[in-house]
Amino acid sequence: MEFKIDGVDGNARATTIKTLHSEIKTPIFMPVGTAAVVKSLDAIDMMEILNAPIILANTYHLYLRPGDEVIKKLGGLHNFSGYKRSFLTDSGGFQAFSLGDNVKVSDDGILFKSHIDGSFHFFSPEKVIDIEYNLNSDIMMVLDDLIPLPNTSERIKKSIERTVEWAKRSLIHHIKRGKKNNLFAIIQGGTDFEMRKISAKSLVGLEYKGHTFDGFAIGGLSVGEENQLMYDTIEATIPYMPKDKPRYLMGVGTPEDIIEAIDRGVDMFDCVMPTRNARNGHLFTSFGVLKIKNAKYKLDERAIDESCSCYTCRNFSRAYLNHLYRAKEITYARLASIHNLHYYLSLVKDAREAILKRRFKEFKREFYSLRS
Repeated sequence: MEFKIDGVDGNARATTIKTLHSEIKTPIFMPVGTAAVVKSLDAIDMMEILNAPIILANTYHLYLRPGDEVIKKLGGLHNFSGYKRSFLTDSGGFQAFSLGDNVKVSDDGILFKSHIDGSFHFFSPEKVIDIEYNLNSDIMMVLDDLIPLPNTSERIKKSIERTVEWAKRSLIHHIKRGKKNNLFAIIQGGTDFEMRKISAKSLVGLEYKGHTFDGFAIGGLSVGEENQLMYDTIEATIPYMPKDKPRYLMGVGTPEDIIEAIDRGVDMFDCVMPTRNARNGHLFTSFGVLKIKNAKYKLDERAIDESCSCYTCRNFSRAYLNHLYRAKEITYARLASIHNLHYYLSLVKDAREAILKRRFKEFKREFYSLRS
């Protein structure tokens, strides 16, 4: 991986990440393609219509179905899905967290019960790396111990210790395998600023035979805490993350969350919100959220957002989208998802341009003024 800082405005950064499969200009939003597909869209949509340089796929889901060995035999994620640009794979830690009673976490790893057929499986840090190598993702996330918030100081401390130990085991296994792909560590610590500092410094200090992590992520946020506390936690964590490596905020979030995190120095984002909200009739616009199912759009010939240049807005009206949604037509999900993802990708692209022109604060004020 190559990493370069192109510009800084306050704490906000514009950087370039180069992997084997694409060049990624940050800040960047990574559409979520959990099962090697962004719901309702295909690789051509992602590359030619949306021009997304990187998407996220999920280790847990692909391990269970169709199986990482199957994907390896079919040439890895890029060949399997037809998406020829970069993939980042989550480790499965969040899925273990979300399975609740169907999971048992120990110092050795995570024992979980499949949501598909009830079979039991065990993820160790090393096994997750092996799965991700079979998937051949460009950026691999280590297995981490994610916990709900609020939580006790004892459990947060244990989460940090376990996550650091798993990260160390992951790094060693990664280097022994030949370090062909890129590995990111995940900072935990809840909303305790001191715990975040300890977690970040412990992970940044890890190395094996002169090798360290290629990037660092902030995990364990947007799991129940208030927005301002999340922003404050990000701000408290960033100073302990290397300046010369990518910074990734996992699973966040709303357009406002992304703008606030960019302002504090985050480079990379992912979230299911744009596609999930699209399918539920909530469309993101420069002036806020438009609920397309509302009857007032039945005869509205305007685009979803008249300032938007996406494929959907250039070709279809609010009235047509309203009809498709109400008729439960599959095409609705595609057109709405294209629009919402275009909005997110344009938002981070515009933020980047503002950073390079050293006018990010002004850009942020304009962003909020349009939504008031």
